[in-house]
Amino acid sequence: MTAPGDGRHQRRRDRLRQLLDASAPGRRLIVSDLANVRYLTGFSGSNAVLVVAPQPEHDLLGTDGRYRDQVVAQAPDLPVVLDRDTLHATITRSGAAAYSVETTMSVGDVEHLRDEHGLVEVCAGLVEQLRRIKEPDELEALERACTVTAQAFAALAEEIRVGDTELALARRLEQLFGELGAEDRAFDSIVGSGPNSAIPHHEPGSRRLQPGDLLVIDAGARVDGYHADMTRTFVVGAAPTEWQAEIHAAVARAQREAGLAYLPGAQARDIDAVARGIVEAAGFADEFTHGLGHGVGLEIHEAPIIGTRSTGTLEPDMAITVEPGVYLTGRGGVRIEDTLVVADAGPRILTEASRDLVVVG
Repeated sequence: MTAPGDGRHQRRRDRLRQLLDASAPGRRLIVSDLANVRYLTGFSGSNAVLVVAPQPEHDLLGTDGRYRDQVVAQAPDLPVVLDRDTLHATITRSGAAAYSVETTMSVGDVEHLRDEHGLVEVCAGLVEQLRRIKEPDELEALERACTVTAQAFAALAEEIRVGDTELALARRLEQLFGELGAEDRAFDSIVGSGPNSAIPHHEPGSRRLQPGDLLVIDAGARVDGYHADMTRTFVVGAAPTEWQAEIHAAVARAQREAGLAYLPGAQARDIDAVARGIVEAAGFADEFTHGLGHGVGLEIHEAPIIGTRSTGTLEPDMAITVEPGVYLTGRGGVRIEDTLVVADAGPRILTEASRDLVVVG
């Protein structure tokens, strides 16, 4: 990643300032969403408030004494307020002004600000609008996170055995993330075996793998704050049955064809329709129960969303997942997911690994 103090975060705040001036001229924006604070400042602490003012010299970052040294190292270009009552202290230091707040701020905090400072407007999605398009340093971190993820999946596949529990596989995969250089997992790992593989967000438990199980693993590593997301489906200890091969083939084709449509200018809902049409033609329309994809970055779910109700078009350097699935309740399910980057020359897949229905164990 680029070093703190290189001007990257200042430039992001300046772009935000332009959006703020167009939507709420003269107002200061209170940024309280921690992912947005990190994007705009580089500071990654668990308590932070950023005030973005019409004039750059009035920007102000607040946190508490636990992060005294960290905030100076990560956000050296900003004045800092250190106080456990961070929001109140930061706004008091910022002074009397007209404020806008993010939609993620709690109702209680919004009401407190209104009591103390008068009218406060809620301002939706300005920072998220900037975050949709990834900068080179962000793409570099995402690529490293995805590389670690693919390597860890490959290593785990060699270790899986009949009788392993779902929970043991989840924890071993997360251990591999760390061994390969990740700072943490990107989200709670999903491991579903047998009938549990038909539950899209199954929480891994004590069920032991049995011969003939479908095994869905959905997980990702986190590197420099950026989240990878990848899903592969395996079959345990036996050759795939006809029905298993059938649903896997439908999902694989939908994933491949829809992924190729992740191009600049493509309509998000049209891409979803590509995958959904293939699954429907295979006879499983009612078994594809979620959207096709979502943006990834400093959060595991970001804009844009690719689904039946999505609006808007794709742009270069968006990082998005493509993850169709078919789930047969009580029997088993298949999902295949990659993280990719939208590009003029065609989508660039970051989680490059076999998508075949590999036999493990």
